[in-house]
Amino acid sequence: MLVGAQLRRLREAVGISTEAAGYEIRGSHSKISRMELGRVGFKERDIADLLTLYGVTDAARREPILELAEQANMPGWWQRYSDVVASWFEPYLGLEQGADVIRTYEVQAVPELLQTEDYARALLLARHPEAPREEIERRVELRMRRRRVLHRAHPVKLWAVLDEAALRRAVGGAAVMREQLHHLIEASRDPNITVQVLPFSAGGHPAEGGPVTILRFAEPELPDVVYLEQLAGAIYPDRAADIVRYRDVLNRLGVQAEPPARTPDMLRTLLTYL
Repeated sequence: MLVGAQLRRLREAVGISTEAAGYEIRGSHSKISRMELGRVGFKERDIADLLTLYGVTDAARREPILELAEQANMPGWWQRYSDVVASWFEPYLGLEQGADVIRTYEVQAVPELLQTEDYARALLLARHPEAPREEIERRVELRMRRRRVLHRAHPVKLWAVLDEAALRRAVGGAAVMREQLHHLIEASRDPNITVQVLPFSAGGHPAEGGPVTILRFAEPELPDVVYLEQLAGAIYPDRAADIVRYRDVLNRLGVQAEPPARTPDMLRTLLTYL
């Protein structure tokens, strides 16, 4: 999806039609459309020919796109969990693994990368009440495996704003929630993790429509990706104006929320109610 979106922007910037681009790679306009939507794999020769057609001849601009296309063709470790991963969620897992910075706002629950095993299990049991126990454990295992991006050699920088509602909802009961709050206190000490709380006293805010996640990549040529998850699907708005708007929403939330230095004390206060 990320490679495809970049190819589309490059093509549109020089005013080349999908028909002309398809002809260049010995294909059709529909093949270009599928490539730009991220619905097919990529051939290195096709990507290289398209970049040349679009006037991208500088190696510093070409290489990041070619490398990302190569990575996109490799099976990810998460594919072994395909039995419990929805088709609309699989692209996000790949983007999450490749991100340099993840910014997120959550209103109903603790962000998945910051969940404890018991909290995740309780949440998944509530969301999938008919699922067999084995399926729930597979989902928990996947969620715990995803947390490794926070502790790898070059860890993801995570900035999470949590609505107070997510912290007051005792998912799994008091004991599970106490463990989760202690985990958040510890996580907030990591240099690559920033946790802020948006208290009820903040009143109205710009993200009342629901949770928002933005992924940023180390390569400056690659655009941010906005991810909006829904009950049975997800949306990836990719217009430049939409990306700017959601980035502004998260910036404003960061200002409206309590400063990160206040987070441990706020979490300890919430512990006294459990």
